[in-house]
Amino acid sequence: MNATELHADSIVIDGLIIAKWNRELFEDMRKGGLTAANCTVSVWEGFQATMNSIAAQKKLMRENSDLVMPVYTIGDIRQAKAQGKTGIIFGFQNAHAYEDQIGYVELFKQLGVGIVQMCYNTQNLVGTGCYERDGGLSGFGREIVGEMNRVGVMCDLSHVGSKTSEEVILESRKPVCYSHCLPSGLKEHPRNKSDEELKFIADHGGFVGVTMFAPFLAKGIESTIDDYAEAIEYVMNIVGEDAIGIGTDFTQGHGQDFFEYLTHDKGYARRLTNFGKIVNPLGIRTVGEFPNLTETLLRRGMSERTVRKVMGENWVRVLSDVWGE
Repeated sequence: MNATELHADSIVIDGLIIAKWNRELFEDMRKGGLTAANCTVSVWEGFQATMNSIAAQKKLMRENSDLVMPVYTIGDIRQAKAQGKTGIIFGFQNAHAYEDQIGYVELFKQLGVGIVQMCYNTQNLVGTGCYERDGGLSGFGREIVGEMNRVGVMCDLSHVGSKTSEEVILESRKPVCYSHCLPSGLKEHPRNKSDEELKFIADHGGFVGVTMFAPFLAKGIESTIDDYAEAIEYVMNIVGEDAIGIGTDFTQGHGQDFFEYLTHDKGYARRLTNFGKIVNPLGIRTVGEFPNLTETLLRRGMSERTVRKVMGENWVRVLSDVWGE
C-alpha cells in the first residue's frame, strides 16, 4: 500500500487543533483526511463564555454538517471515518471553565467535551501551569480528577507544571495525556517535556501527542516536516509505539491578537511568553497537508502498522479507555 492509500485507509486523529473555526478549516480537514480532532473551545474563558463558545461552534457545525460531525463516543469517530467526515471532539485547554463547581464536569461532558487540560500555563483552582512556581495538584483538583475519571473526560497535561503533572498522573485511575508536546531533549523550553517526564507518563499508562509548534522545535521556523518526524521518533524511542500520537497544535487562521490573548495570564494580565513569528514546518504548513506526514514517516522507515498507530489508532484506544466505550 502506498502512502496515499495508507493515509486514506487509516484513522487519522489530531489530538490538538486551536485553529480559527470556519468552513475553510473544515474543508482543509477533509482535504487532509482527518477522521477526528480535539478542537479547543475554551482557554481563559469561564463557564458562561465557554458555553457561548460551544453554542457558536455547534451552530457552525450544523451549518457545515456535510464536512463535520460532533464526537461524543468512540463509535462517532468510526462513523465519521465511514461517512468521510471529520469528527469534532470539544476540548478545553484549561479547567478554568469548571470554575469551582465539580458538577460542571459532567455538564460539559454531555455537550461533547471529552479532553480537558488541567491548567493553561498558570495557576488555577486545580493546580499550576508550566510558566510559574508549581504548587502541585490542589485538594479541589483531586476531586476534579476523580470526577473527570467518573464521567469519562481525559486529563491533558500539555501546558501543566511538572509537579502538578506528576500528581495528576498518580491520582488518575484512567490514562492521562500530554496531547501536544515536544521533548526537551531536542530543545530546552518550559513547554517541552524531559525524557524522565515522558517515560513517567508512559510507565503509568499515559499517552503523548507530539506537536510541531515551531517555537518548541530545535530549528524553530526553519523546521521541516522531517524535523517534526524526528521529534516523533525521539518520543517513540522513550514511550514506545503504543503510547504516541499526533497533536499538531494547528493555529491556522488566527492573527496576532489571538496570540496576544494566549500569551498573557487570563488573556489580559502579565505576559507569560512571546512566541515570535509562527510558521509551521515546511511540508505541513496547513491541515490539508496532513497526508505528507504519513508519507514522511513511511519514507523514514516506519512500518505501515506503526504509522497507523501513530496517525490515529493509538488515540482511539486510549480515548476508549478513558471514555469507557
